[in-house]
Amino acid sequence: MTMHFKSGADAELKAALVRRLRHLMAPDGTNGRFFHGDQLFSYCSIARERLKSVELPAPILGIMLRGHKEVWLGDAAHTFEPGTVFILPSKVPMDVVNVPASLSAPYESLLLEVRSLPQGIEPEVGAGAKPKQDASTRFQVPLSQDLMDALVHAASAIANTDIGERVKVLRFSEVLTLLRPWPAASPLFETSLAERIAWLVRSDPASSWTVARMAGRLGLGASTLRRRLAGEGRSFREIVCSERLEAGRNALVSGAPSFAAAEAAGYASRSHFAKRYRASFGTSPKSDRKKPSS
Repeated sequence: MTMHFKSGADAELKAALVRRLRHLMAPDGTNGRFFHGDQLFSYCSIARERLKSVELPAPILGIMLRGHKEVWLGDAAHTFEPGTVFILPSKVPMDVVNVPASLSAPYESLLLEVRSLPQGIEPEVGAGAKPKQDASTRFQVPLSQDLMDALVHAASAIANTDIGERVKVLRFSEVLTLLRPWPAASPLFETSLAERIAWLVRSDPASSWTVARMAGRLGLGASTLRRRLAGEGRSFREIVCSERLEAGRNALVSGAPSFAAAEAAGYASRSHFAKRYRASFGTSPKSDRKKPSS
């Protein structure tokens, strides 16, 4: 198989990425999806195809392997060549054109459906400063040596049935850490309002969280926050209480005494903490505390 890339450092990285992922390319003659592992698959087409008004259920992190892809938003087209790393958002109508490399070489992209973020990866909670996005490179992130290495390691780990889930999550988390600064990657970090609130409470459960303070952190008005949470079937108080109690349980499992667990969860009253804890988990803080080893 011969690939032709434009000259320059970027082209060399793209060529190297495709070469290092060759072991994950689908068998010749494959048409449609070829699965490699959990949420990781190749999409192949042996003939040019146009998919109209595609709305993805979850964002996708993709790497072009063969042929090229065109994504149309209105009258604007965005083209991805082999070696391009791209992110497609969810719930955004797009026309997608998949173009095979030649009559004998199919179109192929390696795709990872990102349904949720790994534990420890912060969702998009505010409007942080990011590099300005060029319209000509929308959906694309620049390829670096570090990102290439992380992508290859993550894809290879996910496709390897002998590797444990913790390692796979770690590899994927490394990719997300490198992608976070880029505007095109924002869809990967977008979550529900309830999940963003839960993340912030989790980061400091003992803090005095109010609707007004949380709304300020998220760049929303207090009434807007309440209304949007209600639309998700959640309440601010429920989320704060749940995350605080979980923080308390984690402290107990780590061996902290009940009073320290109550403080970690933001409760001034140990008895109030114990009452809430029993109502939520069906056990007492004392029974859930990890016993110190003798």
